[in-house]
Amino acid sequence: MESASTVTNESAHLRIASVNVNGIRAAFRRGMAQWLDDRGIDILCLQEVRAPDAVVHDLLGDAWHVVHAEATDKGRAGVAIASKLEPAATRLHIGDEYFATAGRWVESDFEVPLPAGGTTTFTVASAYVHSGEVGTPKQEDKYRFLDAMTQRLPELQAASDHALVVGDLNVGHTERDIKNWKGNLKKSGFLPDEREYFDRFFGDVGFSDVARRLAGEVDGPYTWWSWRGKAFDNDTGWRIDYQMATEALADSAVDAVVDRAPAYDQRFSDHAPLVVDYRL
Repeated sequence: MESASTVTNESAHLRIASVNVNGIRAAFRRGMAQWLDDRGIDILCLQEVRAPDAVVHDLLGDAWHVVHAEATDKGRAGVAIASKLEPAATRLHIGDEYFATAGRWVESDFEVPLPAGGTTTFTVASAYVHSGEVGTPKQEDKYRFLDAMTQRLPELQAASDHALVVGDLNVGHTERDIKNWKGNLKKSGFLPDEREYFDRFFGDVGFSDVARRLAGEVDGPYTWWSWRGKAFDNDTGWRIDYQMATEALADSAVDAVVDRAPAYDQRFSDHAPLVVDYRL
């Protein structure tokens, strides 16, 4: 695969990666830096960072422009966007004040240079939706956050030439997205009410599921596997990490890859990065 930031005569190339790191310090101890060094990424979106802002900047280094929404609950949540291109503007939460310090949503606006001259506006959001738990306040918070997304997505679409929402959204949209979907029909992550939100996101709201669009109607490719048992070895996973793009941006996507580790002991997180190449 060619390196990022390649420019052809017709288009600007952006490589965008999203991954739930399950704690950035632990991920770096397990080899995340080596993956990042070799991948040629232009914009890196992280979820479940679970570290103070100074630690995030220190680990990623000076080569990146970093915006980080840290959760006030220490050791919980946290989302970030690291980019080679300096953002024109950033925002640290989704708009509902209830989630203002939850560390679950961050946005960056970019002015992306085009080969023929001028720029195109591009907004990226890194999101970490609640895992939820049926019959508890955790599930109520999950629905409230999905409601806030339903409101925010059209606003992003209206404000920018291209909008992209990525991250660990903690919902498998269809039966293709969970290996053992029959056993999870009554569990948070595959509830009918949750899945209906994604019907709307990829329907009337006007966003596209980029990885599904490029993969076609196949099982997976999954992005999360439990640390326990043989889930990873048996590929008993969930596809809960997304890149959701507005129409023109989705049309420009040329490749989507889940960077699944070669072996269980080479994983730096229980999630694998989802990497997509776009040609604007």
